[in-house]
Amino acid sequence: MSVPAADQDILARRSEIAKGLKSIIPNHLVIDDDSSMRAFDADGLSAYRQMPLLVVLPETTEQVAAILKWCQTEQVKVVPRGAGTSLSGGATPLGDGILLGLGKFNKILEVDYDNRCVVAQPGVTNLGITHEVQDDGFYYAPDPSSQIACSIGGNVAENSGGVHCLKYGLTTNNLLGIEMVTMDGEILRIGGKHLDAGDLDVLGVMTGSEGLLGVVTEVTVRILRKPATQRAMLVGFDTVQEAGTAVSSVIAAGIIPAGMEMMDGPAINAAEDFAAAGYPRDADALLIIELDGPEVEVDALLERVEAIMKSEGATSIRVSTSEEERNQFWAGRKSAFPAVGRISPDYLCMDGTIPRKALPEMLTRMAGMSQKYGLRVANVFHAGDGNLHPLILFDANAPGEWERAEAFGADILRNCVALGGVLTGEHGVGIEKRDLMGEMFSEDDLKQQQRVKCAFDPDHLLNPGKVFPVLHRCAELGRLHVHKGQMPHPELPRF
Repeated sequence: MSVPAADQDILARRSEIAKGLKSIIPNHLVIDDDSSMRAFDADGLSAYRQMPLLVVLPETTEQVAAILKWCQTEQVKVVPRGAGTSLSGGATPLGDGILLGLGKFNKILEVDYDNRCVVAQPGVTNLGITHEVQDDGFYYAPDPSSQIACSIGGNVAENSGGVHCLKYGLTTNNLLGIEMVTMDGEILRIGGKHLDAGDLDVLGVMTGSEGLLGVVTEVTVRILRKPATQRAMLVGFDTVQEAGTAVSSVIAAGIIPAGMEMMDGPAINAAEDFAAAGYPRDADALLIIELDGPEVEVDALLERVEAIMKSEGATSIRVSTSEEERNQFWAGRKSAFPAVGRISPDYLCMDGTIPRKALPEMLTRMAGMSQKYGLRVANVFHAGDGNLHPLILFDANAPGEWERAEAFGADILRNCVALGGVLTGEHGVGIEKRDLMGEMFSEDDLKQQQRVKCAFDPDHLLNPGKVFPVLHRCAELGRLHVHKGQMPHPELPRF
């Protein structure tokens, strides 16, 4: 049986690149057979699949630098990948590029309690950092639901958050420094063990850059003392609109809980079936509110929050009485995504952010969209900061349902922007929201963002095809303009 000419070209190109890479790194780190590469054909947005041209799994920063330098010289595209839990397609491979996996960078390099930080390789899991320091009374605050699997390097790439981001911030608020490799193979250190670096905020630019600017090979994050007291409360409501109003009322009262999450009826029942967390099945909306700090402060805040909840029409209130019970409250929320997977063959997890005061309006609009597209939706929100995670339920085997789910998701994001919000809170743009960037940014905005891309990666070899709906040649864009003049290339400290 003859091999099509196009496939012959791919195989020839793969062989050529594999030979070049094996000349600079150990052969066993290069994967070029289809069966082994199949494990890398998608990230968490698994509806989109693409076999990479080749996979490379370096073990050292020097190997990453050598790989990128070689790819720059040979004009080979590179897609960086961490644990592959991205839900926006940020790590979806390219058929004409290599996939650079960082799974072997999985060690914690230093725990520095004096400076309250941890230095880790990017393949260390989010939860692995807390496990490393929890016996000494510390923890790492950002805690996405995928924290058992997602990598800290991926958290930097997507600026991940979690249920406790309301009080303790996203990754960007807990990141102190990184080691990174540029596309031309230079190894840079940005930041360190101190809270703020001077000059240009390159660390801020890299956080949430989705693999478009460089490859992170080391991460320094701050760790916090575990609070003296942590109490959580479950609050049931008859409507999601009442629950949304209650969220705004808590913040308006000057109370900043450690976490404040919302779930609607379908999500409540799915999570209760999965985790038996003690959720009120008769409620159409549930708030999980956690307060932490000194015991006397937590007790006082619980009274104030309980009074607010009652005034907003809460039908049930339950406060944790033990650490085990508090963890059980959160177990349902943390398992909401796999729980919903039990009630639908497929689901699409969206990620948009709106002002807190717009929650009731957004929920009303979403109910209308559900009817319009004929698809159910289970809602899970980081309600405290307005970050929405609607789960659109569909069956990929039913004709037209995947297309309707995509259209439904796009409509949700357009409404987020229309209500004064943004396209993403923590999942990133990737390919999922790429073609919606024009809803939020003007053409001039997008060109200015691409000038930053050009300053780091002038040949557009790092993760091309992600984030920007149209990719302009760097020569057409001109120099990057900043407030203090023109900066064709960032001045970064060399390592």
